[in-house]
Amino acid sequence: MSDTRPNHAGNEGQHRPQDHIDARTDPPGGHNPARPVREFSMRGADRAGNAIFSLLTRAGIGPAHLLTTRGRRTGRPRTNPVILVRQDGQRWLVAPYGAVSWVLNARAAGRVTLRRGRASRDYTIRELPPAQSGPILQRYIRVAPATRPYFQAGKDSPTADFIAEADRHPVFELTPIGEDAAP
Repeated sequence: MSDTRPNHAGNEGQHRPQDHIDARTDPPGGHNPARPVREFSMRGADRAGNAIFSLLTRAGIGPAHLLTTRGRRTGRPRTNPVILVRQDGQRWLVAPYGAVSWVLNARAAGRVTLRRGRASRDYTIRELPPAQSGPILQRYIRVAPATRPYFQAGKDSPTADFIAEADRHPVFELTPIGEDAAP
């Protein structure tokens, strides 16, 4: 789920584009075996889903966290439900829908806040290069299966396929700020 889906203010009237195949992945000879990839566009149903998902997350129910970033132009807090990738004590934040508003805000601020239930924690972020992002993206679509239509690589694809599309799905390494227990 957004990771159910990102929260975009002011996107009323936008429609979800038709599924398409990313031309950047065409192999030589013009034959493209890649599966169609959906482009993300926030709709009313997505907003309602985010609201429900956020309520559950505030109660500490489910796998999601609430990500809060500062608006890069307004400075106002913006909150979106997200699913983290965790492994060996490390956490990564994945943008399955590309460089949406929360990604741009996080890049501008260099830090984010994650909340789960009553626990909240601040993190600095570092965007990973494609070679490091690939394995995390591969793991991500297993922990957040609702986002699979936004990836060309499938759950059984090799890591190289995820590295090839890493520029469309930013991945951030999260480093805790302070000594409190993490959510």
